[in-house]
Amino acid sequence: MTVLGKKKALILWFNEVGIKDVSLVGGKNAALGEMFRNLTRVGVKVPNGFTVTAYAYRHFLKTSGIENKIKELLRGLDTRNIPDLQKRGGAVRKLILSSDLPEDLIKEVKGAYARLGKVYKQKNPDVAVRSSATA
Repeated sequence: MTVLGKKKALILWFNEVGIKDVSLVGGKNAALGEMFRNLTRVGVKVPNGFTVTAYAYRHFLKTSGIENKIKELLRGLDTRNIPDLQKRGGAVRKLILSSDLPEDLIKEVKGAYARLGKVYKQKNPDVAVRSSATA
């Protein structure tokens, strides 16, 4: 995959990411990519997987129409005012949870999950879901 392709990918597999991709997939996912890419070739069994990228998150914010709403909710935020921070954080969380994912992202995640099932010869493989902040 080209660098530009990586930057606009919704999904990246562990074999496609490494420590240099923290800004694309976050620290935990970049570390999982490093482990998968480097340890499996020496016989350590590291489960394969995929990551939903930071670009996918930004794509969701834009296509759902909530990006500007979030900016408005956070305008003038004083992070030292804990009650207000909690109130605004709750409002942002509610907005995100009530918004629909874009169809292309749903399709990509479902496709990656199905591919993972084929890798492990299971119709519904168990997975771990982790959040990973980007730098």
